[in-house]
Amino acid sequence: MKEWNVNKELSVAVIPNTVLLQGKNITIKTSKEIGNQFYNRIAQDGFYGIALALKEKGNGNSYREDNFYHVGTLIKVEDRKISKDGYEFTIDVVERAEVEEFIPDGENYKVTYKLIPDIIDLDEKNQIEMMNYIKTLVSEISENFRGSETYVEYINKLDNITNIIAYVFPFMNLSYEEKQEFMEIRSLKKKSLRFLDILIDQKESIKFQMELAAKFNDKVNKNYRENMLRQQLKAIQEELNESEGNESSGNKKDYRVLIEEANMPEDVKVIALEELSKLERQGSGSSEGNVIVNYLDLLISLPWKKNEIKDIDIEAARKILNERHYGLDKVKDRIIQHLVMMKLKQNKQGSILLLVGPPGVGKTSLGKSIAEALQRKYVRISLGGVRDEAEIRGHRRTYIGALPGRIIQGMKRAGEKNPVFILDEVDKMMASVSGDPASALLEVLDPEQNNTFSDHYLEVPYDLSDVFFIATANSLRDIPGPLRDRMEIIDISSYTGQEKFHITKEHLWDEVLQEHGLNNNQLQIEDEALKAIVEKYTREAGVRSLKRQLSAVARVVSEKIVLGKVDLPYVVKEDMLFDILGHEIADHDKVGENNPPGVVTGLAWTPVGGEILFIEGVLMPGNGQLILTGQLGDVMRESAKISQSLIRSRLAFSSKNVEFNKNDLHLHVPAGAIPKDGPSAGVALFTTIASLVTGHKVDPKLAMTGEISLRGAVLPVGGIKEKVLAAHRAGIKRVILPKGNEKDLMDVPEDVKNELQFIPVETIEDVIKETIGIELPKPAALDMTTGTVGEVRI
Repeated sequence: MKEWNVNKELSVAVIPNTVLLQGKNITIKTSKEIGNQFYNRIAQDGFYGIALALKEKGNGNSYREDNFYHVGTLIKVEDRKISKDGYEFTIDVVERAEVEEFIPDGENYKVTYKLIPDIIDLDEKNQIEMMNYIKTLVSEISENFRGSETYVEYINKLDNITNIIAYVFPFMNLSYEEKQEFMEIRSLKKKSLRFLDILIDQKESIKFQMELAAKFNDKVNKNYRENMLRQQLKAIQEELNESEGNESSGNKKDYRVLIEEANMPEDVKVIALEELSKLERQGSGSSEGNVIVNYLDLLISLPWKKNEIKDIDIEAARKILNERHYGLDKVKDRIIQHLVMMKLKQNKQGSILLLVGPPGVGKTSLGKSIAEALQRKYVRISLGGVRDEAEIRGHRRTYIGALPGRIIQGMKRAGEKNPVFILDEVDKMMASVSGDPASALLEVLDPEQNNTFSDHYLEVPYDLSDVFFIATANSLRDIPGPLRDRMEIIDISSYTGQEKFHITKEHLWDEVLQEHGLNNNQLQIEDEALKAIVEKYTREAGVRSLKRQLSAVARVVSEKIVLGKVDLPYVVKEDMLFDILGHEIADHDKVGENNPPGVVTGLAWTPVGGEILFIEGVLMPGNGQLILTGQLGDVMRESAKISQSLIRSRLAFSSKNVEFNKNDLHLHVPAGAIPKDGPSAGVALFTTIASLVTGHKVDPKLAMTGEISLRGAVLPVGGIKEKVLAAHRAGIKRVILPKGNEKDLMDVPEDVKNELQFIPVETIEDVIKETIGIELPKPAALDMTTGTVGEVRI
């Protein structure tokens, strides 16, 4: 090891962002202030110092011991020159050194150190071979750069590996940490091999960058040639007066810019540019040119960029729903739960809502409220009567007059990727020879598939996964099972009379006044008049007809106000409704005070709410036939036959005076012009026959619902809330319902439940006891706890 006459304690020299290797002189530039400080400290130690690299920056110009790497280099300042901006120092990098101890020296440090030169573990022959490898690689790399001949010539003259590495090392594209790690390698063999690896990586990297640059230049040249040819083509068309006739020619440059600005996915952009190339090749008056223009217009106008995720304010959403919609507490709770789920999932869609309920209960307006709560665009399409699959998926562009489907058209209108999209009347779609639109909706409403929705006109996949789809329907019966399984169903039942009154007073009346240019200072209506309109002039589950009646009131009064025939404010009272609206429209059945044997009050569900249903029966001489009238469906006919069989099996022995084979039984359900079907009339049909056979009257204030089985069990049915409301409206006092429907009474308003007595039944023996007062023993074979026939022994 060569010895130097150097102090054992030297000042630390910090040269930022630089790692020094022994065997090379370097020049550094500093400002005068920093240069003076550096020079004064180095001069004290014979112009020697220890250069250390920094692990991390200190606070200003002050450093801590743990800011430094502990391996650096011994340096010597050979010369100092004054430059225009400060000083230029020539520094000789003497040898690698390792710090043994840091000694504070004011704001700086001195260190004790030991020199750690390279370990020579390569013989002379291997050193020569290694130098030749390095020189060859440096020469190959330098061929990619102009003016590098002098640089390569100088390296070829060097005969020491350490000097070659020190000369080339500053030009290597390495990180600060990688340079420090390389500098600390002491084995000459490992250092040489590592340097070879670095050179090979640099060579491959430069080769790759050169290939990219060549391709980029080719593309630039190609675009330049295309632009030149396009300008020439434009000039030729202007000379031939074709530029005005071919509108697309004037828009070519605009289309290219618009395609770049449309944020399309790369695969879609490629197709758009291909279509643009076709358009540019079209001649004057080309029909295909118009088709391409329409297609490009659609691609450009569709929203492709994902919207920024907005945080959902749950309290604000609940407030909006409560302000816009009276009642529907369970529905609003379910919607809020869905919004909470969306908030937790950062608005990512995972389900589609289906709002099911009678007309006019606010399904579509709920969708509007959800859109406002989410601060999203609102889009609605009506699917009622749609029978062509192309309405959903679009037409192929090979057809004349081809159009995209309604889904893509709706997204174009929305202008953003995540609107609230209402699919109205989804149960009114019909299959035809043109395809099944309900099947086409399967892909739209499947969260696992709609991220690549395929429209026949668009011909590229479109992502619908951010869209909040809300479908509406009046009935689940007409929605295919696979489509129904893809949606989360929320049932919206009909409104009670009290709910309709509050909706009218708090919402509808103000809307009607605004639509007719009136205000509360001109026209008012008493609460009793509102209740009369609700009860006597409408017959529906929702409030659509109710709003029409209110509009009729506003129109009639508006004329009087405009002509100045009335004093303001004009107040509408109940006794004025006949003159304004005419006779009462609603004709709800009312129960009588006394029913003969064979007349029973049943309860039915209709799309516009519940109704009471009178079932009438007579016995007459005959041969045991069962006659059914009143437009009864197959299910009701079967219930009547089951009832007849149950009566014969239960009452044949206790009613000796009835000869079933010598009498015909005729059952009729008014009104005869209205089709009726469903299993829930089973209990009422059974009670009608039992009343006829026994001659006992049934209480007219007693109504009933429930399905019966051939073993005598009473099974639960649907629509309990609507049926109970109908019973209450008709003056019923007691209601027989299946035991399994007791849980459904939770949906019935408390004021209605308080005025009715509910009688849960499990078997037809319970029904006979409650209706005609006859107690029959239950068959031993009927086990009502399991719903199965008991043990039979032979």
